[in-house]
Amino acid sequence: MRWTLKPKPELHKVEALQQALQVDAIIATLLVQRGIQTFEDAKRFFRPSLNDLHDPFLMKDMDLAVARIEKAIANKENILVYGDYDVDGTTSVALMASYLKTRTPNVATYIPDRYDEGYGISFQGIDFTHDNGFTLVIALDCGIKAIDKVAYAKEKSIDFIICDHHRPGNELPKAVAVLDPKRGDCSYPYKELCGCGVGFKLVQALTVQEGKTVEDLTAYLDLVAIAIGADIVPITGENRVLAYFGLQVINQIPRTGIQALIAQVRKQELTITDVVFIIAPRINAAGRMKHGNYAVALLMEIDLNLAEQYAAEIEVFNTDRRDADKQITEEALAQIEAQKEQDRHTTVVYNETWHKGVIGIVASRLTDTYYRPTLVFTKSGEKLAASARSVPGFDVYNALEACNAYIEQFGGHKYAAGLTLKEEHYEAFKKAFEDEVSKTIDKHLLTPEIKVDAKIDLQQIDSKLWRIIKQFAPFGPGNMTPIFMTDDLIDTGYGKCVGEDDAHLRLNVTSTTLSDQNLVAIGFGMGDKLDIISNKKPFSAVYSIDENEWQGRKSLQLKLRDIKA
Repeated sequence: MRWTLKPKPELHKVEALQQALQVDAIIATLLVQRGIQTFEDAKRFFRPSLNDLHDPFLMKDMDLAVARIEKAIANKENILVYGDYDVDGTTSVALMASYLKTRTPNVATYIPDRYDEGYGISFQGIDFTHDNGFTLVIALDCGIKAIDKVAYAKEKSIDFIICDHHRPGNELPKAVAVLDPKRGDCSYPYKELCGCGVGFKLVQALTVQEGKTVEDLTAYLDLVAIAIGADIVPITGENRVLAYFGLQVINQIPRTGIQALIAQVRKQELTITDVVFIIAPRINAAGRMKHGNYAVALLMEIDLNLAEQYAAEIEVFNTDRRDADKQITEEALAQIEAQKEQDRHTTVVYNETWHKGVIGIVASRLTDTYYRPTLVFTKSGEKLAASARSVPGFDVYNALEACNAYIEQFGGHKYAAGLTLKEEHYEAFKKAFEDEVSKTIDKHLLTPEIKVDAKIDLQQIDSKLWRIIKQFAPFGPGNMTPIFMTDDLIDTGYGKCVGEDDAHLRLNVTSTTLSDQNLVAIGFGMGDKLDIISNKKPFSAVYSIDENEWQGRKSLQLKLRDIKA
């Protein structure tokens, strides 16, 4: 691993903030690194307020979207809320439909079938809309590239409002309104909303139009927080405010469906990390293994007994998903080893039997293993479908765009995308993708990197530092858990491997220069590094600070990220 120490912020900025907040230099340094330079910045960071959210009408086409929905409600039109089958899509649909049902009974939901229809708006979905008498579709977390689908809907006298956060192409669909902060002509101040976040802004605008305030929408923020965590969007600006209050809702007054999910996993206080690794995979499992409708039904259910039934079904889907994920990952790893292409800059694997709902997770695992932009293909009808994942710092979306000649359809983000192509183009595409990545990637990015916020001594770690760092949460891209580095450490002699197959490393660290401070350190998956710390050999470590609770007693510990002799 590469250890990269972040540049020290300008000293005068750190000192000014330290003076204004009356905090230690290390806290002031961490804040300035996150763009917080004044007392007011810090107040907004540590004490988020719903009043910090932007006016939703700053978003291009918001006035048109609101006017069309108000007209539909007034005329008792049938409204279809249409969304993608992943967490961002299903939470978006649940949020929008739940809100609209407080205004009109003429609301239904539609999630495309991952296998029959594929991602986003489908012709099949539009036929359903027409056959069932819907005249307005609100599409969430999809639609920004559905030019032909929206045109087809228009021929059938169906209006579309699109709420998306993916990158638009050169042309926008001719919908009544296209809400997407990434539109080139949209001057909305915050560009990093997830799909559910864009949907929330539309609901906020409708609420303002009613003469109410954003405070009246608090109950919907659990869904937004789950989407923010699952979609790995930056937890900065508006996203941080929405995630902060959404977590409060999850932990204090969760909607019935979330309550039923939490009961399945028996977890007390959920963090954004728990949302990413516990809640999101279960919601996702419905669309991956069966149908996204199960997730929407769970998230909208108000009867606890029914919600518990849905949650139990989803738990079964999640178990099936884990089994498929494990098997496909093993097969993909074997395929890569058999190819013996160690000098490649990309990982591309294909098996026509692999479960389409799991290939995205497998792509993430392969990226973690080999640290290369990765594509996992499977057969989908007459075509091949793939999930793409990238390494930090490399834009896989741009790389795919450069290989467009071989691709039928693609969309996504900088770090994650999906695509389809004809089977006869697979080998040519694979070569073109490798060529493009090898030409454009900085070779440093092919080695995992740990970005270190600051170098500190063990004696600087105390309960006061931990208390303030905890208030930096919720953590995520743009506001990651602070990572520290300390040199000249030794194990006090109790270091050992623990866990199944001795996979983890547990030690008691102290400094070679300071013997009065020692802390337990745990390194998950680092059992093979026992030799580095044995016999009181000095070493350096990068780590985050954590709190361990054992038999009712809490103590600080170091969560190791890497160690070096």
